Formats: sequence, C-alpha cells, structure tokens
Amino acid sequence: MSCRRILCTLDKTISSLERQLAAARAAKADTEEGSPMVTKSGTKDLNESRRVFFVMGIITALRNRKRRNSIRETWMPQGEELKRLEKEKGIIIRFVIGHSSTPGGALDRAINAEEEQHKDFLHLNHIEGYHELSTKTQVYFSAVVAKWDADFYLKVDDDVHVNLGVVSSTLARHRHEPHVYIGCMKSGPVVAQKGIKYREPEYWKFGEGNKYFRHATGQIYAISKDLATYILVNRHILHRYANEDVSLGSWFIGLDVEHIDDRSLCCGTTPADCEWKAKSGNHCGASFDWSCSGICKSSVRMKEVHQRCGEGDQAIWDTSF
Repeated sequence: MSCRRILCTLDKTISSLERQLAAARAAKADTEEGSPMVTKSGTKDLNESRRVFFVMGIITALRNRKRRNSIRETWMPQGEELKRLEKEKGIIIRFVIGHSSTPGGALDRAINAEEEQHKDFLHLNHIEGYHELSTKTQVYFSAVVAKWDADFYLKVDDDVHVNLGVVSSTLARHRHEPHVYIGCMKSGPVVAQKGIKYREPEYWKFGEGNKYFRHATGQIYAISKDLATYILVNRHILHRYANEDVSLGSWFIGLDVEHIDDRSLCCGTTPADCEWKAKSGNHCGASFDWSCSGICKSSVRMKEVHQRCGEGDQAIWDTSF
C-alpha cells in the first residue's frame, strides 16, 4: 500500500473517531442537563451497542391509532417477528411519538396502553403538534443516532405503504457511501399566502425565484449515520422552517452530501403505478397519493394497497444485503 493511501485511510479513521466523540459528547451533555431526548422505549432493545443496518421511525400522532393499526396489519412485522427482524436483519422499526401538552392526560394514557400491547414505540421528550414537525424530526434523528449505531436512519409517515425488502435493497446499494441523503427529490414554489397549507412564513429568504432548493419529499427518506450525527451535534443551531422536509434539506446545504433521487420511493397507489410495477416484478419501495401527501384514507385503504402493491411477507426474509 502506498504512503498516500495509508495517509488517506488514516485521515478517514481520524475523522470518523472525531465524529463519534462529538456525538458521544452531545448525548452526554443532554443527560447531564437532565433532559434526555428519549424518555423511554417500548421494548428492551436487542444489544443497542451492536451495529445494525437501519432504524426506521414511523412518525405518528397521538390520535392516529387507526393508522398505526393499519400498518401493523400489513407491512410492519409484529411481536416475535419484529424482534427477529432486529436480530437477523439488523432492522429496527418503531412508531415515533412525543407527549401531549398535558403529560399524563387521557391521550398519553391511551398511548401507554397501546405500547403495553404492542411494544413498538419510541418515545421522545417532545410536545406533539402539527406545527412542531420540524422540531420532532430534529429530535428524532438526534435520539436514534445516540441510541442505535446504524448505517442508515429513516423517517416515514404513518400513512405510507412500505415494502421493506425493496427499501433494504435500495439502502444496501449505498451502504459504503458515508454522506448520502436518499428520497424522492423535489422542488417547487414557496407558499407565502396566509391561510394556505404548507405556508412558509420565511418565504422571503428563498429569493426572487421563490422556489425551494432540491430536497427529499417528506413521506419517506433516509440519511446515513454521518448526517444523523451532524444533526445531533449541531441540533441547537440548526434552523427549522415551517415544513420538516424543507428543514432537513436545508441542514445539508453546504455539506458534502450526495443526494440520491430514487423514484421507487414515491409511487402512486393507482393500478397504473404501484400495482402495475408489482405485477411486472418491479415492486415499489414506498407508495402513497400525492394529492393527500400520503395514502388517502390510509386507515381504511392500507390493506387494499398492500394486497395490490405489496411484495409479499416473505420478501424481507429472502432479501440478502
């Protein structure tokens, strides 16, 4: 091996150790401040210190039990199968939830009862609210990178259909790339008008063109460990815009990040899209309806979408990565 290659390898090793040290310091600081990001975990995690493939957090709200059940009944393994997925495949899946503005109230008690039944929640020290999604996303990535050592960390909405085998294969292709941001990349006009959904109060920051920079749509995306660590270390100074997917994209501007535009992660649920692709053997990684920013009436339709567009329950176990 040449001296140049040795020096390059050494430099990468030192950089990796520096990132790990910074992350450890950030996590320790939170503990010492008495405000840990993760308040409790739904299950006893299987060897949190060992390296895992990816952590998938399904962002959910306190009142969305029907949506959660529709996922449990379709693409998300349950009980012993969920534990097996962690042990054999290194894949951790959790519903990500905060707490109400009045901790200990009826909504929080309902979540605790649901957790006791299913053991599939990751609890954050975060007050739930639609306008707090950017903060919740930041807290989520900070929490999971401190809790689990993984190659990738994913965020998924609770009204999206996912084929775990396809997603696993997609991520595996980028496993040795340190700074990747994977999703369906998009841009579009910044909404400035009051009273309109997705309004951005800081619209003036986006200049005369009034268009967002390229970023992954918020229904599902993945980031590598280094990027999640960056969020953890810098979370106190990262700016949060009104929309969480815009916020995440903004945090990586100016960094040496590879944007992976993967259209299999944003298929439609119409027969001409995810169903046709499934019949041709080219299953989608994720499916939803753009018109609803998720599957329309997902608590009712998730099973139907799963039947038409799902890869089959055995696919994740047969997938090698």
